[in-house]
Amino acid sequence: MAKLETPHRVLVAGATGTIGLAVVRRLVADGHAVTALLRPSTVGSDPEPLAGADLARAALRDSDALARVMADVQPGCIISCIASRSGAPRDAKAVDFDANCALLSAAQAAGARQFILLSAICVQKPLLAFQHAKLAFEAQLAASGIDYTIVRPTAFFKSLSGQVRRVKAGKPFLIFGDGELTRCKPISDEDLARFIAGCIDNPETSGRILPIGGPGPAISLREQGQLLFDVAGRPPRFKSVSPGLFDYAERVLGLGEGVSGWFAEKAEYARIARYYATESMLVLDPETGRYSADLTPEFGSDTLRDHYARLLAEG
Repeated sequence: MAKLETPHRVLVAGATGTIGLAVVRRLVADGHAVTALLRPSTVGSDPEPLAGADLARAALRDSDALARVMADVQPGCIISCIASRSGAPRDAKAVDFDANCALLSAAQAAGARQFILLSAICVQKPLLAFQHAKLAFEAQLAASGIDYTIVRPTAFFKSLSGQVRRVKAGKPFLIFGDGELTRCKPISDEDLARFIAGCIDNPETSGRILPIGGPGPAISLREQGQLLFDVAGRPPRFKSVSPGLFDYAERVLGLGEGVSGWFAEKAEYARIARYYATESMLVLDPETGRYSADLTPEFGSDTLRDHYARLLAEG
């Protein structure tokens, strides 16, 4: 990917998230003038992870405060790394759609030239509320007239790290079915941040939707477990969980979905769990309707093996 070396004034929303922090650090290292947009509630937080960046605070639902930040910073490029935490319908609309729309509107009013969106590869097969919310904003962004790039990463290293403690404690690695139902090309925070930074003022990425994964090959859930046991120096032990459990949970919770927001939210969580248990995080081949490792681009050099080794060493 070609990259221009001219520094830019960049505002990063979602700067305290895992990817947002990595993006801020990468931009600062590249010499850009970076402003990290924080929620007002983060006023008392330690800004050390954002060292080298200016800090601005505004709730994305507060259009006046957001306009003041934009007027003060005058960014040429906006990078949005915001995402709903739960994926529940109300949260997804408020964050993945409404907050991004507010950010885009403020950016355009302030004369920003470019908007880079961190999306997700799973939106290519939308079955969940947060996926529909992300797609709705992607369409809004593409129709806005601003120069844009939409980045759709595959799985993150963090999302594949939840069982490190189990394995270290001598417990079996949990798999769905035989552990070969899904595959992904996970990408590290740092490699993804470099990819996003490389999209700034880059004609090769302008107006494009870019799926991106880390260095291959694509890896199944069972292979993730085998890799983790290998790094830990332990014989592999697996325990299979049926994805059908999530179907059952959804049906039971769905009985109260029409009358209770609590039931609706929990039913959506069951759908999310089943989705990730059964759908690969790879590019969906439009001709075959199947996920394709070959069509999923690779970027970076960080490996999942090295990531697991670091986690195990850190305890």
